[in-house]
Amino acid sequence: MKRTVLLTIALLVLFVAAPGFAGEATQIWKCELDDDTTEAQVNEMASAWLKAAKGMEGGENLQAWVYFPVAVNMTGDTDLMFVIVAPSFEEWGKFWDGYEGSPAAKVDQLHQDIGVVCPDSAVWESMKVK
Repeated sequence: MKRTVLLTIALLVLFVAAPGFAGEATQIWKCELDDDTTEAQVNEMASAWLKAAKGMEGGENLQAWVYFPVAVNMTGDTDLMFVIVAPSFEEWGKFWDGYEGSPAAKVDQLHQDIGVVCPDSAVWESMKVK
């Protein structure tokens, strides 16, 4: 009986503490640009996409970055990386569950039509180092 009570308390503490240790959901796309697409155009497109994304369920707290290479030692056709961060995988999931046909998806399609294509991505769990 004593062991069961201790185990129950330990599990309860882990359950309550787990959200504090959960990392952010980070999605990173490798993107390619047409030769005539400028960095200013990319920033405008990314801003339009983020504005549309923030209007969606689960997207309210998204943050986004565009990474342009300065010194490169990689192969392939990656001209930039587009990174979004959601504070939790729950918010990330809600956002992507409603993505198809959403305002953000429409902005995304417009970007592909004018020279930014991001065919590859990966989702990462990110945790700040203290």
